[in-house]
Amino acid sequence: MSEATEGKKTCEFRAEVRKVLQILTNSLYTNKEIFLRELVSNASDALDKLRFRENSGDKPAVDLPLEIRISLDKDKKELVIADTGIGMTEAELGDNLGIIAKSGSEEFLAKLAEQSGSDKPSDASQIIGHFGVGFYSVFMVAEKVEVYSRPAYGDGSAWVWESDGLGTYTVSACTDEEPKRGTRIVVHLKDDAVEYAEKYRVENVIRKHSGFIPFPVLVDGEKVNTQPALWREPKSQVTADQYKEFYKSFTYDFKDPQDWLHISVDSPVQFHALLYIPDEELEFRGPHEDEYWGIDLYSNRVLIQHKNKDLIPPYLGFLRGVVDTEDIPLNISRETLQENVVLRKINQTIVKQTLNHLEKMAKDKPEDYLRFWQHHGSLLKMGVHQDFAQRDRLLGLMRFNTSASESEDKVASLDEYMSRGLEGQKTFWYVTAHNREAAKINPYMDRFRKKGVEVLFFYEALDEFVVSGLGNYKEWNFKSIENAEEKDLEAFPDKTDEAPKASPLSAEDEKSFDDLIARMKEILGDKVKNVIVSARLTDSAAVLSSEDGVTSAMEKFMRAMDKNMEVPVKTLEVNREHPLLRTLLTIYKSDANDAVLATMVNMLFDSAQMMDGFVRDPQELASRSAQLLEQSAAWYTQIKKG
Repeated sequence: MSEATEGKKTCEFRAEVRKVLQILTNSLYTNKEIFLRELVSNASDALDKLRFRENSGDKPAVDLPLEIRISLDKDKKELVIADTGIGMTEAELGDNLGIIAKSGSEEFLAKLAEQSGSDKPSDASQIIGHFGVGFYSVFMVAEKVEVYSRPAYGDGSAWVWESDGLGTYTVSACTDEEPKRGTRIVVHLKDDAVEYAEKYRVENVIRKHSGFIPFPVLVDGEKVNTQPALWREPKSQVTADQYKEFYKSFTYDFKDPQDWLHISVDSPVQFHALLYIPDEELEFRGPHEDEYWGIDLYSNRVLIQHKNKDLIPPYLGFLRGVVDTEDIPLNISRETLQENVVLRKINQTIVKQTLNHLEKMAKDKPEDYLRFWQHHGSLLKMGVHQDFAQRDRLLGLMRFNTSASESEDKVASLDEYMSRGLEGQKTFWYVTAHNREAAKINPYMDRFRKKGVEVLFFYEALDEFVVSGLGNYKEWNFKSIENAEEKDLEAFPDKTDEAPKASPLSAEDEKSFDDLIARMKEILGDKVKNVIVSARLTDSAAVLSSEDGVTSAMEKFMRAMDKNMEVPVKTLEVNREHPLLRTLLTIYKSDANDAVLATMVNMLFDSAQMMDGFVRDPQELASRSAQLLEQSAAWYTQIKKG
């Protein structure tokens, strides 16, 4: 239905515009600035269409540079965006802007495909629009819109489309000289949207969403999009300095990246990606921390979503960069985006290529990989339980300090550990400690030193969590040295350089030692479940053990998660061959109620408890230490005088 008014043709939109616009402005778009992204994208499409025609030998009547110009007038509350693209005829203005969800770009691509026999001609691949709804986002900020357009081909006549978005639009002949070619859109801003007549505001939006449009975008005469879309360039034509400069431009990191991946894939989906590995450790706050991780998602150089979390799994959260695909519509909603099968396929490809890259680095540049591991290993470990399909590859990339390492900065892979295993060994043995020295003096290490069995040193509680319940890696299982049984090590002979044992106890001292054990249990009371003679200690005096198979590090981790600050009650195992226990036996035989005996037994327990990672009463421990130091100093002085 239409009517003519003063040379204008007034038409009703061929859809219930009030309802459609309400959906567009309230559901499809989550913030107002998106309107500018859509208008710039439409302008870029128009320029691409013209360039395609020109490359086919069809020259337009007017020769103008391919560009997009935005001019602002705060006093008039106007934003004007003009392109020198292909333009629209009277009929095209009505078809493209008068029918909701009719896309001129879709129709253009369909015609090209029909001519070439291809679903998506490569020459026209830069055209962004898909659904034809992007233009209407302008009514989020506009009380009225005028679209002046002069086709690049045809009789050269221009037309103007006008609407307030409330149900009707008009199309009339344009008498203005502008545009000479292409389309000029005048946006009359609402009072609450006058910020978009500010140059700094418009420039920020362009840089954020449309900074990589392949045509110059000028705001009040100044070019805004100066950074090229490096990921779209052939790898052979991009220098290392360009990669580094681009990284710094969008991450604001003053350091160069450690490495990067430049990916171009045609199947199963088509996308380009430029991903960086920062040369610094990133603080991990959790997979749901919006500001922490994610990859910027683009559609034909136009930003769709900042820090998209569907493109990479959390364990690759150290990656920074961009993914650009033509297979996602520019104006797809965020909710639909999260369920998009294209993103899942891109995710799978990025995971495989990143792991390939890291495996190659580990093989060819082990020093570089060690630096990567020191920065990002903690995050990569999480993938073992997050991504079962890649579990073995991730385990192969893990690195640990071990009892065979020369220093704390020397690490080994699980495969290297296996290559050094004893004949018949099928277990990765590990211990959790704060540092290398603490791991080496752990009482449970005694038997492993005795047998010459290498032990993995875990310095993070996360390490033990990663391997717990893991099963096997290449037919080897994981087990803590705290849970080692005698049968686990009996097949391995003792090392020949073992230190000589203490003299055997006499039958009388055997009985006295049993009595000492009972006295120690009496002294310690409910602080221990029991006191027993250990079968696992050779160098250490005592150790606390648990009967439930949970290691001390894991128990501490679980108690922290439950906010349980109680100190666990365990069994104290003592080494009957240790000089300290022999000294305690001598004191006990002399006087079972000697106060020094009680102090030393408590100190022995305190030491075992500290090795276990818990301290029940630090003040009492300090007092006992001071008391023993005072007594020891007095005895030493007397001996020296004598």
